[in-house]
Amino acid sequence: MVPAVARFGELVERYDGFLFDAYGVLVDASGPTAGAAAAIAAVRAAGKPLAVVTNDASRLPATAAARFARVGLPIAADEVVSSGQMLAPHVAAAGLAGARALVLGTADAQAYAAGAGLEVTALADDAAIDAVVICDDAGFDFLAGMNAALTASVRALDAGRPLALIVANPDLVFPRGPGALGFTAGTMAAMIDAVLRRRFAAPPTFVALGKPAPAIFTAARARVGDPPRLLMVGDQLETDIAGARAVGIDAALVAGVSVWRDGVVAAALAPHWLLDAL
Repeated sequence: MVPAVARFGELVERYDGFLFDAYGVLVDASGPTAGAAAAIAAVRAAGKPLAVVTNDASRLPATAAARFARVGLPIAADEVVSSGQMLAPHVAAAGLAGARALVLGTADAQAYAAGAGLEVTALADDAAIDAVVICDDAGFDFLAGMNAALTASVRALDAGRPLALIVANPDLVFPRGPGALGFTAGTMAAMIDAVLRRRFAAPPTFVALGKPAPAIFTAARARVGDPPRLLMVGDQLETDIAGARAVGIDAALVAGVSVWRDGVVAAALAPHWLLDAL
């Protein structure tokens, strides 16, 4: 499939509902992106439903909605579908209710974990844990927290205890602003994975809950009423685009973290549309 170049306004009439990534599409660390407010307004004016589908597990939906409002984007809390919300069904399905978990992330990330039925433990080398949950790179002393998560994990595995590893946000990077990137939770999980593979023959690996996993797209589709023609707008081929396409949702790529290159990107990652910006 060869993607077509388009403007977002042209797509509003083609689709019955819209899913937007947050970082890199609607906002970055410096504020709203160019055209974000106009795109939201166009969808509202057309009377079509929308949701924000984000791998950001550092903010509860109400916190995310308040942040959107501060930068001029009228998005309600019930229109936010986050990877943090995927924790509860995963904990239930994996039989982890009551498990002692070391959670890397903000206070909201810890609230996601506690609300999912995990017992959140203090960040410490000697923490007796059943699980490590990585949600975000902020909200804690990064080096001390990563050291504690690694050390507690090794101690659990050395003692022969089962250990669940969960990364709510599998993104490796996020857009800090135009042309600027930053490492985030997926990279943190990759660091711990690499060390555990050196020390153990068959260590546990991280389960990723956010995009491109299908559950978050299924939840988002239901949130907007399962319209027949649904479009996902994202900026990362491996998460936004691949995840949407895998569950039968059309996808548009906003140039940003990922850049489309004809003949270079795998066919499974090809978006239907290319947008310079919203």
